[in-house]
Amino acid sequence: MEYKYPIYIISKGRYDKTLTANIFEKAGIDYLIAVEPQEADLYIKKLGKKRILELPFSNLGLGSYPARNFCWEHAKEKGYKYHWLFDDNFLMFKKWINQKRVRIENIKDAIRYVEQYIEQKNIDIGGFERPEFSCKVPKKPFKHNCHVYSAMLIKNSLPYRWRLKYNEDIDLCLQVLHNKGTTASCVYYLAKKTDTGQKMKGGNQDELYKGNDPKKKLLKAKMLEAVWPQYAKTVIRFNRYHHFVDWKVFQNKEKNKRNGKRT
Repeated sequence: MEYKYPIYIISKGRYDKTLTANIFEKAGIDYLIAVEPQEADLYIKKLGKKRILELPFSNLGLGSYPARNFCWEHAKEKGYKYHWLFDDNFLMFKKWINQKRVRIENIKDAIRYVEQYIEQKNIDIGGFERPEFSCKVPKKPFKHNCHVYSAMLIKNSLPYRWRLKYNEDIDLCLQVLHNKGTTASCVYYLAKKTDTGQKMKGGNQDELYKGNDPKKKLLKAKMLEAVWPQYAKTVIRFNRYHHFVDWKVFQNKEKNKRNGKRT
């Protein structure tokens, strides 16, 4: 069954290595890739003009959130209930088959599988789990009220927007959950990215992440804590500063709600 909602990719400086777009092209998936005007011709040369959504700004130094919001408004203006938003550095999709995570080529089924569930449950933000966070055979196909990563199906009517320079996906999920909304991540189908953004040139590396300055990593973690002190804290993990959010707070609230307990 065909997928239902428009699919967007945000990209910058990676016209020579369009990983997510390559997967979609091979699978016969229609999509738009949002790029800044100074790079539009380079992306057109690689992917064709019909794939390009040219942004009305460039080099803002704010990270990816202005481009993400532009895609949101673009889908909303066209009357869609939801829109998909993917980062540009996905390597493959996988599915649990016979207790193993198996690479798949039929991505259309995976996309529609998530769409149908999110629609049926009227969930605000859905998406695909990353394989490194789904190492055991899942008991259920979806995990609820959690962090949804870089392959996201977003309800267009939400009053929230992308707004942070760092950890913008965490912030958007927290905006939803803090206001008693819902998120769900599919652990039956999985979407694998490159290991870290810093291993792949382009994106916002030059503007945000260039170098290995511990102060920048501390700023990145502290920014989330400053906005969400009740949920986020700064810790040292893997010998570097990192944010920590205990998503079980929201999952326990939902569990108590189903059991008729007050929270």
